[in-house]
Amino acid sequence: MTICRQYKSLPPEAATIRQEVFVEEQGFVVEFDEIDDIATHIVLFKDETPVGTCRFYWNKEKASHVLGRVAVRKAFRGQCFGQALLQEAEQQVRALQGQSLCLAAQVRAKPFYEKQGYLAAGDEFLDEGCPHIWMYKSLCEDA
Repeated sequence: MTICRQYKSLPPEAATIRQEVFVEEQGFVVEFDEIDDIATHIVLFKDETPVGTCRFYWNKEKASHVLGRVAVRKAFRGQCFGQALLQEAEQQVRALQGQSLCLAAQVRAKPFYEKQGYLAAGDEFLDEGCPHIWMYKSLCEDA
């Protein structure tokens, strides 16, 4: 059984998953930041095992909620857990009357986000040497 749990501060399960995926596996250095203090964190559990995480927060400059730090542990990839995390985040943002989500996707993950309805916008940019691109999705039913 899978279940998503929501947290108002960074839970240890999310920190562990992000450490494994972004720091140890992908080599990012600046993984934890001040946004962790203002974001809503989601952790997806399979049975009682934490398998994936993401966070979202309101960004005034973008006039949108921003989704980030989407990570699924290596052993659990290819089982639609990433898609489940996105759907949960989208549902929670809709519940807050949010009309859109944007994210800075790693370019290599762009096809995954496109399959979930996200559209690329703007130029690629580097984040710690890794190519990223901003992507957006309208959460309005008639969009």
